[in-house]
Amino acid sequence: MTTTPQNEEEFKKKLKPEQYKVLRQKGTEAPFSGKLAQPGKDGFYKCAACGNQLFKDDAKFDSGTGWPSFDQALPGAVEEVADTSHGMRRTEVACAVCRSHLGHVFNDGPTKTGKRYCMNSVCFEDLDSRGK
Repeated sequence: MTTTPQNEEEFKKKLKPEQYKVLRQKGTEAPFSGKLAQPGKDGFYKCAACGNQLFKDDAKFDSGTGWPSFDQALPGAVEEVADTSHGMRRTEVACAVCRSHLGHVFNDGPTKTGKRYCMNSVCFEDLDSRGK
């Protein structure tokens, strides 16, 4: 099990610079620039900062936006927070364990949930480290 960093210095040591910028400073990777994780059989997408399981791969879909998209998060895995930055009203998605920024959720998803969790691919652990 991954240990959650306790302070920003520990996050800086654990994360790559781009991950730190997105996860801890609420940045965004450019569309189509990230290592877009592909769905795998019976796998989970985990927070790169703390290892918390966030999404099951069968919730992933191709939104065509350039970021990984999911129609639902695992129960209790994420927090949704009002975000009025950049002159817009959006809903930020953060890891419920370490409070790291993951992306935003929109109510324009194509599945029956109507949700599109638009996540930054750098927020996920490498595919090789995903567990069941």
